[in-house]
Amino acid sequence: MDFQTYRPMLLGLAYRLLGSMWDAEDVVQEAWLRWSGTDQAKVAEPRAFLVTVVSRLALDQLRSARVKREAYTGPWLPEPVPTGEVGPLDTAELRDTLSYATLHLMERLSPPERAVFVLREAFDLPYEEIAEIVGASLVNCRQMHHRASVRLADGRDRFQPSAEEHSRLLLRFLDAAQGGDLAAFTSMLSEDVVAWTDGGGRVRAALNPVHGRDRVLAFLSGLARKYTFGEARVVDVNGAPALSFMAEGRVQVACLDFRDGLVHGIYVMLNPDKLRAFPR
Repeated sequence: MDFQTYRPMLLGLAYRLLGSMWDAEDVVQEAWLRWSGTDQAKVAEPRAFLVTVVSRLALDQLRSARVKREAYTGPWLPEPVPTGEVGPLDTAELRDTLSYATLHLMERLSPPERAVFVLREAFDLPYEEIAEIVGASLVNCRQMHHRASVRLADGRDRFQPSAEEHSRLLLRFLDAAQGGDLAAFTSMLSEDVVAWTDGGGRVRAALNPVHGRDRVLAFLSGLARKYTFGEARVVDVNGAPALSFMAEGRVQVACLDFRDGLVHGIYVMLNPDKLRAFPR
């Protein structure tokens, strides 16, 4: 078996579990080393074997990463990645678990809950296999999936726009922001909109999420007055359109979560360590 056949799928799995392409690449590389040192002729199901190896490696990494993320400067956001770099997106479940808003929500879960949720939702593994991978009982795995689904329900069970509608809303948002049309800009924000900015201590960013329409509006207006933003362009990120733009000579990426035609979440990545895939 050629390991490269499974590499895109394994990278997508590791990324969903870790929220970091950098770490996902390390996990998949380690999985390749382990596969290379295995008597492959004795492996009846290579895909299942590799999914197990990658999941367990990612679980170990996620447990240690959570400690680092608790000490992170400001909000920790997932690393945005170009859609084409995260493996197949053949099903709605694969797309949903890749969406930036869902990845951000998955930070609420414990590492085992996240693994159970991703393996069940995105890869449709039977609970028996998942239980063996995470080292839990069948009953416990079902309970973890239920808990994860409940904790992620907010934002996953409402209307989500198609890619075409998402692009249209994104451009409308950009036009209102760049044109200084305050009324149009305000009308696109939900009352409970939240804005997150991740500078990672490398770039100045808000140290706490900004909650509510009025505060988000004031925050974004303040940024517009303070910084000169280069021409923005629409890029395909995590399975949906997003904005890439220059500010103070640095590339930045903004992902917007639209629900029922309104902006519910704004995620702005400023940390250059998480923008390797978006060169100037």
